Amino acid sequence: MATSRSVDPGELRTAVQALSAWLSEDGPDPARAELALAVRLSLRTLAQDAPGRSVEVRVPPFAAVQCVEGPRHTRGTPPNVIETDPRTWLELATGRLKWTDAVETGRATASGTRADLSHWLPIVRLDS
Repeated sequence: MATSRSVDPGELRTAVQALSAWLSEDGPDPARAELALAVRLSLRTLAQDAPGRSVEVRVPPFAAVQCVEGPRHTRGTPPNVIETDPRTWLELATGRLKWTDAVETGRATASGTRADLSHWLPIVRLDS
């Protein structure tokens, strides 16, 4: 799980902005460390914006966070799980991809009655 340390919005913006060309499919694949930083910071920001422990959001291989107010989950597989790949997560986090489109096309999986992040997305907007 990612830490609960507060995320500096400027640090988040810088990390995600560094991947902007890649997210627009106009640039090369990012370095693993750059991709990991952007994913981790954006997930931690989500956990700050939607505090709680009823939903687990997983973006393997980089991070997972628990968020969204509701019944706390403590053991085994949580009843509300969201999982996606790093590119899809960052497209969601930046508003380049709508939540419903990601789920409908299978780019994100969401199980459980609380597994809907549309209220908290996008997390960061980049100037195009």
